[in-house]
Amino acid sequence: MMVSKQLVLTYIYLLVYIMLSSGVILYNKWVLSPKYFNFPLPITLTMIHMGFSGLVAFLLIRVFKVVSPVKMTFEIYATCVIPISAFFASSLWFGNTAYLFISVAFIQMLKALMPVATFVMAVICGTDKLRCDLFLNMLLVSVGVVVSSYGEIHFNIVGTVYQVTGIFAEALRLVLTQVLLQKKGLTLNPITSLYYIAPCSFVFLFVPWYLLEKPEMEVSQIQFNFWIFFSNALCALALNFSIFLVIGRTGAVTIRVAGVLKDWILIALSTLIFPESTITTLNITGYAIALCGVVMYNYLKIKDVRAVQLPVDSVSDRIAKELKMEKKSSDLYVPDDIVKNSGGKGSRNGSPDSIVDEEAPFIPSSRVSHLGRSPLSSYSP
Repeated sequence: MMVSKQLVLTYIYLLVYIMLSSGVILYNKWVLSPKYFNFPLPITLTMIHMGFSGLVAFLLIRVFKVVSPVKMTFEIYATCVIPISAFFASSLWFGNTAYLFISVAFIQMLKALMPVATFVMAVICGTDKLRCDLFLNMLLVSVGVVVSSYGEIHFNIVGTVYQVTGIFAEALRLVLTQVLLQKKGLTLNPITSLYYIAPCSFVFLFVPWYLLEKPEMEVSQIQFNFWIFFSNALCALALNFSIFLVIGRTGAVTIRVAGVLKDWILIALSTLIFPESTITTLNITGYAIALCGVVMYNYLKIKDVRAVQLPVDSVSDRIAKELKMEKKSSDLYVPDDIVKNSGGKGSRNGSPDSIVDEEAPFIPSSRVSHLGRSPLSSYSP
């Protein structure tokens, strides 16, 4: 039986995404950890990533003219890009700082709270409604995370607070992306997202860096290896583009399964690479409980989307709608058009349930098309 070349290519993209996503997180942990490379300056590392990403985007847009910049007005920049960049920078700052206090495995378990945080923020901002079935799922996820935390041998309250704060900052960024960018009708591809958001995030990070890390860099013997930081930033940039390739070839279920597989692989790898990352039976039990809630939450959201996308109408009307959606969702560089014309991980007024990868926050939040396409979002070293 001949295997389609397109199918093989899709699985190669998925494999590359899983490897890059896991690799960047482990690489960041290794760089920041005092036990290894010993560069305990998470804000500085994040600023390096932002500066590098912004520079690459500038070269691609202004010098090599690979893509054209969007029509950005001062009003859109001030009301959309700046607040989104602020919460984006905050999520990266808090998330990266957590690596100094808690293990990669425990961080991945805490990240199961992302659907809870996104749902809470969406309800607060009025983009989603409080539903009993979703609330029970969120409760299940929360119970699982609490159980996992209780079983953590090296539990650290400071690291946990940093990570949870970063999760909620990222959730608010996703909701703001949905509310503000869609309201303005602004469409950003990964390159233009980097071009506008990365420099602004760099500026926001400069203030805490100047107050918190600059004095430490002046009195401490901090080693700086150009190739280490260059390769680290390059991996984070490559992750953004690998996500963009994946979302153009797979559907919601495939990407979610890949994300779950990546988390388990990452937990296993982290215990091998970092011996201090001890996993207990209670850790795994709690994470499994939380994962059940996440899977059920994803199922309910996809079910809602299909209910919205496939109303009971004539076959001819349905075919006409699908042809129209196919035409409008075929351009991978206009994710907001997919949102408007094909739905995805939620209803029109649903929460911004874009598949979030903490290492790739530049791609705008959007939903998965029933035609098997999807834009994705997120980063955090």
